[in-house]
This record gives sequence, structure tokens and C-alpha cells, in this order.
Amino acid sequence: MKEKYLGTGRRNQKLLTRDKILESAQDLMGKGDDFTLEDIAKKAKISRATIYRYYSSVEILAAEAILDLNTKSSEEIILEVKDLELKEAILAIQDYYNNLTIDHEAGFRKYMSFVLNADKSKELRGARRKKTLLMLLQERVKDMNPVELENLANLATVLMGIEPFIVTKDVCHLNNEQSKEILKWGMDKVLESALKTI
Repeated sequence: MKEKYLGTGRRNQKLLTRDKILESAQDLMGKGDDFTLEDIAKKAKISRATIYRYYSSVEILAAEAILDLNTKSSEEIILEVKDLELKEAILAIQDYYNNLTIDHEAGFRKYMSFVLNADKSKELRGARRKKTLLMLLQERVKDMNPVELENLANLATVLMGIEPFIVTKDVCHLNNEQSKEILKWGMDKVLESALKTI
């Protein structure tokens, strides 16, 4: 989604609209036919102008829709970690997203290339990692300053997913397991410091 549009108005409604767009794209993709953003807008029962606020090209939407099929919802992940202590829950969330990255690395890299080459527009991707972390932190951490809580969610997000894997693999020349270990080590150090006051 375009950052400017997501940053205004009712965020929850925009996330629901985004989900409706992704579901419509997945349905059309499942039929094997070529489609346009206008076709998806019609299927999702939204205007052409609305879909262009979320996606600048059908390639970006299709790449995200494929990845979305293979990704658990934030609610599912939170349910899976509900019995873990906070630190272990965050590490389990990191492990989920890092394993997802390894399993679908080519798709994530393809999606990022579309986003980075999209007419210099700023595409805001699904933001699932941060959403999941914020859900967990807001549910469990009541004594942390809201700004610090947001900062923790942002920093933890940086330590999982395709972006840190590109750095650890392409720049640091680590393999998948080494990448997971260094990112887990980094997360552990961040959490050790951030959570010691609560």
C-alpha cells in the first residue's frame, strides 16, 4: 500500500480493504487468467481509484498475493505463542517469520524487486511482522511507555524477515542457519535490555 494513503484515515478499515483486495487477487489467480487492477477492483467491489491508492501495479499485487497465501495471520501466530513467556513468544514470532523467509525467499526477493522498481512510488508492504509484534506487546506489556513499545516493535521487526536475510546472506555471506542464529542473537540482546525494566 502506498505510505501516504495508509498513514491517513482509519487504519483498520484500510487493512480490511487491503485484505479484500488480496483475496480477490488470489481468487482470480487461482482461475489462471490474466487480470488487471481494474478486474480486481471490480471483484473486490471497490473503485478503480481505491485500488490504485493501495497498489501501483498488478505485478506488485500479484507478488504480494502469492506470499499472503503462505503466511499465517497475526491472530493465528499470537494464538500459537499464547502460553510462552514474553521473550520466548517474541523469539518464536521471529523464528516463524525467518523460516517463512527461508521457505519463500525467491518470492520475497521478487516482490521486493517489484516494490523497489515501482515508478519511484513508496509502496508500504503488508507490515505483518510489526502488526503481530504490536498485538503481542499491547496485550502483554502494560508498564512500557507507548513510544518505547512502538520502538521495540520497530526494532524487533528489523531483525526478522527478508530484509535482514538479504544483508546476512548477500553482504555477510552467511547461510540460512547462520543468518537465523545471528538474528536470534541480536533479538535476544535487544530483548534482554528492553524487557529488563518490566
